Amino acid sequence: MTDKRRFSGGYDARRDIHTAGGMAEPASPVGPSEDGADLASTDMSAEPGSREPDSPPIFGEGHTGLPSEPAPEAIRRLESQLDEARDQQLRLAAEFDNYRKRVSRERAEQSDRAQAALVTRLLDVLDDMDRLSAEGGGAAADSLRHAIELVDRKLRKELEAAGVERIDPAGQPFDPSLHEAVSVLLPPRPELDHTVSATFQVGYRFKGALIRAARVQVYSAQGQA
Repeated sequence: MTDKRRFSGGYDARRDIHTAGGMAEPASPVGPSEDGADLASTDMSAEPGSREPDSPPIFGEGHTGLPSEPAPEAIRRLESQLDEARDQQLRLAAEFDNYRKRVSRERAEQSDRAQAALVTRLLDVLDDMDRLSAEGGGAAADSLRHAIELVDRKLRKELEAAGVERIDPAGQPFDPSLHEAVSVLLPPRPELDHTVSATFQVGYRFKGALIRAARVQVYSAQGQA
């Protein structure tokens, strides 16, 4: 069978040529491109600065770029801030002084109330002492001694309830943090060394704090407590 394309005079063989992958062959260059003409027409010998004679100066050279505040206005602003800081400091100082006075007053009132409560509990003891004083002349010695013991027991009970503790260390080891040695005595037996032999004056503690040390005599083989 005869291929009709061989005898077709208007057929262009270049149209049927394809590149690998089925893509058409790129068009052959015809002559110098317009881009080449543009590059050729560019004068590369000219200095860069000559192309932009009106370019603005670089930002930041010779100035910060921020609007400057006039000196009088800056001084007035700083003085105003200083006055506000001083006023705030004075207010805080006054508030702290008022707080300190209020706390001191409340502590004094609390102490007065505690003392008043203790005195109230001791009023019964004072009443018993008044009765003993009024009847002491005509009462028998045994009755008077018994009444005094009752009053003493009541008084100590009230003091213990308030937190007062009596210290009588006779026969106990000597403790320099609670006892004050006013004299020493040679021990009759070696095991009694540094033991309290007698109490001259009892001591007291109030809520665990020592308010008076007990004055005692101490057994000591070395002649010192």
